[in-house]
Amino acid sequence: MRFRIAIIVGKSLLLLFIISLQPSCKKRVDSGGTTPPPTDSSVTVVTPPDPEIAKTIGFFLNDWKAKTFTAPASVDGAVPATGAATITIDASTVVTKIPTTLFGNNANTWTGNYTDATLLNHITNQHPGFIRCPGGSISDVYFWNAPRDVKPADAPDSLLDADGVKYAESYWHGMNTDSWTCTVDNYYNMLQQTGNKGMITVNYAYARYGTSADPVAAAAHLAADWVRYDKGRTKYWEIGNENSGSWEPGYRIDKNKNKDGQPEFMSGDLYGRHVKVFVDSMKKAAMEVGATIYIGAQLVEHTPASWEPTTAKTWNAGVLPQVNNVADFFIVHNYYTNFNTNDPANVILATAATVTSDMTNILSQSVTAAGVTAKPIALTEYNISAKGSMQAVSHVSGMHAVLVINELMKNKFGFASRWDLANGWDNGNDMGLYNVGDEPGASKWNPRPAFYYLYFFQKMLGDRLINTSVTGGNNLSTYAYSFSSGQVGCTIVNQSTTAQTAQLKFKNFNAGAKFYWYSLVGGTDGGEFSRKVYVNGNGPSGVSGGPADYTSLKAYAGSTSGGIKLDIPARAVIFMVVEKK
Repeated sequence: MRFRIAIIVGKSLLLLFIISLQPSCKKRVDSGGTTPPPTDSSVTVVTPPDPEIAKTIGFFLNDWKAKTFTAPASVDGAVPATGAATITIDASTVVTKIPTTLFGNNANTWTGNYTDATLLNHITNQHPGFIRCPGGSISDVYFWNAPRDVKPADAPDSLLDADGVKYAESYWHGMNTDSWTCTVDNYYNMLQQTGNKGMITVNYAYARYGTSADPVAAAAHLAADWVRYDKGRTKYWEIGNENSGSWEPGYRIDKNKNKDGQPEFMSGDLYGRHVKVFVDSMKKAAMEVGATIYIGAQLVEHTPASWEPTTAKTWNAGVLPQVNNVADFFIVHNYYTNFNTNDPANVILATAATVTSDMTNILSQSVTAAGVTAKPIALTEYNISAKGSMQAVSHVSGMHAVLVINELMKNKFGFASRWDLANGWDNGNDMGLYNVGDEPGASKWNPRPAFYYLYFFQKMLGDRLINTSVTGGNNLSTYAYSFSSGQVGCTIVNQSTTAQTAQLKFKNFNAGAKFYWYSLVGGTDGGEFSRKVYVNGNGPSGVSGGPADYTSLKAYAGSTSGGIKLDIPARAVIFMVVEKK
């Protein structure tokens, strides 16, 4: 099946993304000349004002920059004649400016020292913008300034799990120079070499399991010393990682070792009171080095199930009154699908909209119920937890990532970072964006399909979100954007397993002479979970990933003179831009 497009008349430039399982490899037809559309169909285009910045985005828009689209090198693409569904792009209202902080990723300290030239080149091209470290639950047993095998004297040799069982804890050390791990300095070097910035998660759990007379002060001082060492390189900081979870270090402590009268089990109120101490110490350290930093506190993003402990059920109600006047933003994590369930593609893709909407509503309700001020929201870990059919390393994972980021835009989140850059194969349940070296048949640091979706998504994305709607389609998701340079874009996601056709209509938009697009589709391997992605018919040479020459691939181009009508393959992704008149 081939992907075909035709364009109606207008005056600006349109960007489309469509998602499919089948590679489009048929011969392209000539798209015609570049004759502008007839003037009688032109409309007077009015530049809409930007809306007030949502409180849930806030300062995450401080680094927003206007985007100018530059037409890529191209070859002629194919154009169809009819369209059953109607997609209406409404450029008359701006929903929100698009934060550049929504495309982040997570580093961790067990996948090497981030000095490999191939990996650094891919990260540079991907340009997540922000990379969080040191990574997940490791953050709560991480001593950033400790050399290998050295821990503070007040860090006990063993900790307690949620059931009260002791286990030996070896801790993690930020100055361990072994090649298998990443030092703090290598993290900073990686950011500098790839043109990205950081988000740092400090060790909160040390405030719980530390055995000094004042473990909270000791943990806050450790965090403040990192702020001093950082010297303003990092703007965004988190206090702890998932500390409401029973799996996290410090959730349950040995009261016999504690010297400041803390309760055995974690609570939201306790965490909130401790956050005040951390923020005070870290903000003072930032002032000493002349830096402005923003510090986040954790919330629970879902309605706790009946089986979850009291800590989770009462977390938000306990945290929010304590941190209202001290935390700069709120932190959540979400892995969207049911935990470790072998979900099919349609179930996975549907969660992008439903789970993001539910998360938004729960956070809003928590803030309202607590009577506190809304703050910027940062989703600092997300992915899919489906497993069993190599979902995590498939092109469906890439489709899901595109859907999630668009839904985060709609719901006005300020920050997002995907879990993670590299992890472990785990029979295809690897959430890493790159192969760390253990994927059978794949070269080390080979990008997974999701990488290509994220790369081309950003390459063709505007800087403002605008409205779009669909009539007559079957499970089509659409998201529209505008460029400051005058173009308009739209992401079209066909979540169904059947090809569809569509025509596009516009409000407050006139197309120019040509449009450009990149088509991303999965391969025929792996059933509905292909480990391959084809970009404009170009795929990987090996068992997984995408085309090696992704940075130089030419876009497809077509004439807008015949109107915009689309062949939308089953589960395909197309990134398209139309010239402005």
